[in-house]
Amino acid sequence: MEAMLYALDQINSDPDVLPNITLGVRILDTCSRDTYALEQSLTFVQALIQKDTSDIRCSNGEAPIIRKPERVVGVIGASASSVSIMVANVLRLFEIPQVSYASTAPELSDNNRYDFFSRVVPPDSYQAQAMLDIVKALGWNYVSTLASEGNYGESGVDAFIQISREAGGVCIAQSVKIPREPTNGEFDKIIKRLMETSNARGVIIFANEDDIKRVLEAAQRANLTGHFLFVGSDSWGAKSSAITELEDIAEGAVTILPKRVSIEGFDQYFMSRSLENNRRNIWFAEFWEDDFRCKLTRPGIKLDPEKKKCTGEERIGRDSSYEQEGKVQFVIDAVYAVAHALHNMHQDLCPGNPGVCSNMDPVEGRQLLNYIRSVSFNGSAGTAVLFNENGDAPGRYDIFQFQMTNHSHPGYRVIGQWTNDLRLNVEDMQWSGGEKELPDSICSFPCNPGERKKMVKGVPCCWHCELCDGYQYQLDEFTCESCPSDMRPAPNRTACRPTPIIKLEWNSPWALVPALLSLLGILATSATVLTFIRHNDTPIVRAAGRELSYVLLTGIFLIYLITFLMIAEPGAVVCAFRRLLLGLGMAITYSAMLTKTNRIYRIFEQGKRSVSPPKFISPSSQLIITFILISVQVRTDVYTVCVCVCVCVCVCVCQVLGVFVWFAVVPPHTIIDYEELRPPNPDFARGILKCDMSDLSIICCLSYSIVLMVTCTVYAVKSRGVPETFNEAKPIGFTMYTTCIVWLAFIPIFFGTAQSTEKMFIQTTTLTVSMSLSASVSLGMLYMPKVYVILLHPEQNVQKRKKSLKAVVQAASLSTRLSQKSLNEKQNGETKIEPDRTQ
Repeated sequence: MEAMLYALDQINSDPDVLPNITLGVRILDTCSRDTYALEQSLTFVQALIQKDTSDIRCSNGEAPIIRKPERVVGVIGASASSVSIMVANVLRLFEIPQVSYASTAPELSDNNRYDFFSRVVPPDSYQAQAMLDIVKALGWNYVSTLASEGNYGESGVDAFIQISREAGGVCIAQSVKIPREPTNGEFDKIIKRLMETSNARGVIIFANEDDIKRVLEAAQRANLTGHFLFVGSDSWGAKSSAITELEDIAEGAVTILPKRVSIEGFDQYFMSRSLENNRRNIWFAEFWEDDFRCKLTRPGIKLDPEKKKCTGEERIGRDSSYEQEGKVQFVIDAVYAVAHALHNMHQDLCPGNPGVCSNMDPVEGRQLLNYIRSVSFNGSAGTAVLFNENGDAPGRYDIFQFQMTNHSHPGYRVIGQWTNDLRLNVEDMQWSGGEKELPDSICSFPCNPGERKKMVKGVPCCWHCELCDGYQYQLDEFTCESCPSDMRPAPNRTACRPTPIIKLEWNSPWALVPALLSLLGILATSATVLTFIRHNDTPIVRAAGRELSYVLLTGIFLIYLITFLMIAEPGAVVCAFRRLLLGLGMAITYSAMLTKTNRIYRIFEQGKRSVSPPKFISPSSQLIITFILISVQVRTDVYTVCVCVCVCVCVCVCQVLGVFVWFAVVPPHTIIDYEELRPPNPDFARGILKCDMSDLSIICCLSYSIVLMVTCTVYAVKSRGVPETFNEAKPIGFTMYTTCIVWLAFIPIFFGTAQSTEKMFIQTTTLTVSMSLSASVSLGMLYMPKVYVILLHPEQNVQKRKKSLKAVVQAASLSTRLSQKSLNEKQNGETKIEPDRTQ
């Protein structure tokens, strides 16, 4: 009010503005209530209301003289948007222009509904944009809003929400409304509700001064000092009254206020006001008591003894603290806007006339409105005052922050400006406790490298971070994608890297053990062969069947040799020899052994029926049969070869042909198997360099040898009853029994480790050790005793009395019959006790 009176004094004393014309004022109190303001506004339009007084007469019968109320040409105000909206609805009906100095509600920009309303402050749509720019500049993306119920608070928050939704990048956690008449505990409930989304520390507040103070008090009661980061609208501005005794809670609050400066002339004017020289302000005495905290004496009113008496000698700024109210500049500019409009109107309608001419008596409201919208002058702050087509002033704001440290006294500090774009000095900002680091007000923190964002439905600023697990890597911030089969994710899972390639190394324990066994076997086999060659014509070597023995020892040698091929680094040549030789050594060994057992079996089976020897038992015949079993290049229909041999021949044909067909269809080559050693933890993933031989192909290569082994075992069982003079039968039997046990143990180990992370190593070692053990059993049981006799007991290596084959067969036949007879007698219970003939 004093700012308006000061502006009128300046205008009336200025010869360049409305010369010879004095502006007057009629001031009414709105009490910051829209309903009361509506009632008061009717006073402004009384002069425009035509009253019918024809039926009114005085006591003497004459017509009454009714004093017409002073005509109001324009209204300055109000401050609150809700009050301005209510008053504007009335004034527009009577075409009275209205200029507000503080109402910033966006809806007042509607020129169809509020066509006679103008303002020297920018609307909240600009303010909301400035506040959104502040939020973004601070790196916040998750805030709550708090609004006083009414046009100003609700429309301000609505503008902020709409602009933030259109711009994107900022989400609203909660939008809380403060009731017009809050109940007890209402503000505590508001603080509790805001804490439901505690990550949204930033609070955008469009509220009146009283609501702001009570919100801060509730936060203080909840012991939340430093938690909330308030961004206040111009209703908070740079006011100290809203945060008195609540500085700790308000510290760091960022507020916005239309750009203003302190008017020095007004300070001089206002501080010179006293009770004696300011009687025109009927509310000044009330201000005096409140400012100096004293009590004026009034007739009929008893003085409160607890309050001191006002002397009238107090002075503003000397006996009380004084700071210019932020709205002073805008009040002055609003008054000057109307004055300049009237001045321009007077120059156009009353040129050369020193006073108000008939063209301006009365002043037409719509015409004056056009002049108001057309004014452009430098205001009290030195900035241009002008209006757009909706009656709004351009957006110019100062950005303040309430700071308590590093200054001589707590207070608001200008930290930036907003004029269509934001200029914010972040380095000058301080937060609770004097902290310089920007606080967070975000829904979700950025995900770590290797994590993707899983968005929360309906809240674009909130997400959950999910690790790209397994063999996935982070393709972009929202997507995880699996690495190619030959790659694995990098440690931070932002890219893929090649999977290391491994093979069975010679220095690995998995290779050393089988290699050592094979080397010892090769040495032992070579020594045996050399011994046999050196003593080739001795009885033991000849009795062992020299031809088949060399074949059998060759097979044993190949069995030992395959170990080194299985351990060697895979290549086309190595893989080819693996395919060819994996089953060849065993096939040679067990073919020779099967031939031996078959020969023994046929000799003694023939002896049961006839004394004539069976066919094809000579060394040359035995070699032919053995090589047929090994390579089977031709078919034989010799009736003396048993059915089992025929079956073996067919299987061998299939095997040999199959190997060469395999070579033709799929040439030997290496592969890198990335699936075999691919555990859940990709750090342990490895690619294995190996030959293109699956578990099934390995078993197929060994299948024929297994058939020979089983057949040989069957013959060994059938030949278990031959006389001890045929000393080859029992060692062969023991060899086959032991070999079967070894391979029975091999099968579960080989297939039971299919899911192991070291499958290749275990299976290779198991296979080579099993083959070496099989060869060692054959070598040890069949030839080591002979070598022992040849080298250490040469006296036993002599020719014994030669028996004809006929005698041998008859002896074998007789022994068989006696054994059968004895067995029958035992079964019939007729066993005789022979007398002891030695007595």
